[in-house]
Amino acid sequence: MSGVIEKSVQDILADLNRRVEDKILEPTNAELLKKLINNADNLSEANAIAQLGTTYKRTGLHFDKRLERMGDAIKYLKRDEALSFSVSDAITHKLIIGDNYDVLLNLLIEYRGRVDVIYIDPPYGKDNMGEFAATNYENAITRDNLLSMLYPRLVLAKQLLNKNGIIFCSIDDKNHAYVKCLFDEVFEECNFVNNFVWQKNSSAKTEKDKFTINVEYVILYTRTRDFALNPVYKPLAQTSIDAFRKDDNNGRGRYQTVSLQKPSNPGPETTYDYTDNSGKVWACPPKGWRMTYSKVKDLENDGRLYLGGDTLRVKDYWNERANEGKRTDTFWNDVSENSVGSKELEDILGHQGAFDNPKPVDLIEKCIKISNSDAIVLDFFAGSGTTGQAVLQLNKEDGGNRQFVLVTNNEVTSTTPNGIALDVTSKRLKRVMTGECYDGMDDFKWLEKNEPLGDNLEVCDIATISPTSNIEGKTPFDLIDETLYGEKGFDTLQEKVEWVCDNFENTQKVLEEK
Repeated sequence: MSGVIEKSVQDILADLNRRVEDKILEPTNAELLKKLINNADNLSEANAIAQLGTTYKRTGLHFDKRLERMGDAIKYLKRDEALSFSVSDAITHKLIIGDNYDVLLNLLIEYRGRVDVIYIDPPYGKDNMGEFAATNYENAITRDNLLSMLYPRLVLAKQLLNKNGIIFCSIDDKNHAYVKCLFDEVFEECNFVNNFVWQKNSSAKTEKDKFTINVEYVILYTRTRDFALNPVYKPLAQTSIDAFRKDDNNGRGRYQTVSLQKPSNPGPETTYDYTDNSGKVWACPPKGWRMTYSKVKDLENDGRLYLGGDTLRVKDYWNERANEGKRTDTFWNDVSENSVGSKELEDILGHQGAFDNPKPVDLIEKCIKISNSDAIVLDFFAGSGTTGQAVLQLNKEDGGNRQFVLVTNNEVTSTTPNGIALDVTSKRLKRVMTGECYDGMDDFKWLEKNEPLGDNLEVCDIATISPTSNIEGKTPFDLIDETLYGEKGFDTLQEKVEWVCDNFENTQKVLEEK
């Protein structure tokens, strides 16, 4: 192994060392795992071996690990010409259709250590794992399957994040504790940042034998401790807005008054009686003032000191506020409820029921805002494509240059006979980006209040080929397009062969056996 695959294996070995240091793994067990990993034929095997060493010794959480099926074929990106479109010289976003494990392996080639934000909404419902359980595990859908499915994908996702990167995961109350333990294992507990509580509905719907469930959760982890979170604000409550009711009619607008008394720790520079410009003396409060005498005098001379009442106060003007509200906390009741996500999708696609419980756009916008405005945003459980629309809308709102990379399967359901990717995800993106669908139809409700969001979309499928195939004179080295991985194109066949062998599983082993 070499290239991107070798780097990924080294990350896995480093993580084993970390587990030993944290006393999660016994040293002798770790050494055995390392020997097995170093002899693995590919990254999938290395991931599977590392997963066997996951014990959750500190939390007491154990799950029956079920491993990915591993074949001998090469899986690579193949451009879907029918679904891709380029209408300008603007940003090109990506939609990749296929099993997200295979896609993540392919994304490592171009995006390893480059992704800024990951948002995922995994299929945590009992009946929402689709074909995965049947094709990969051949048994009933259980929590073990959810955790086993997530583990190797989170390992790959961690390698895609840059050192400042952050990852969000939506989860319900039934699976929250288990999934958080899984994140603690993969991303380390020290990189846990917050657990956000999202008020997904405000109804008083009666639940049989239990209380109404009105919330879900969004957990936030970082790649390393070397990160910075942009401040995000929530609008003020109406009572807070109404507090700005005073107005001196001097052009500065409405204001409220803020106390000048110090809450604690009086000091000599802030302990004094204040004499205002009229000669009135204001006695020093018990713990002093919040500012020195000269600063208070400057406020008075600038007309910013409120001299009514029993003590000095400062005028806080509405028009001079640095932001629209207060810094957000972990209770998110200022974004849309769950029903809004379904209505948004209905307005775009023109019919109901195409996708169960899509998240509202502004929920994901709130997550993305926490990172920078030119972020690469990855969602490898993209579903209906809400994350893509959230990126596009944020770029339009603040002039950002974010790029989204969405990954979804094309599972066929009763409402998506051609598959989710074809009937929902790609159509949603095409409509909100260009104002029309692939068939030219431009009569959908979303356009009544919105302008097309622009940009280009490159759509790829995961294609499969045997490493020894020779189809009409074409080998894997001919069929794999390096330009889909950020490469300009190789000048010689030797360069192409080396690149393919360095970056794709199931190639080197075959070459070495020839």
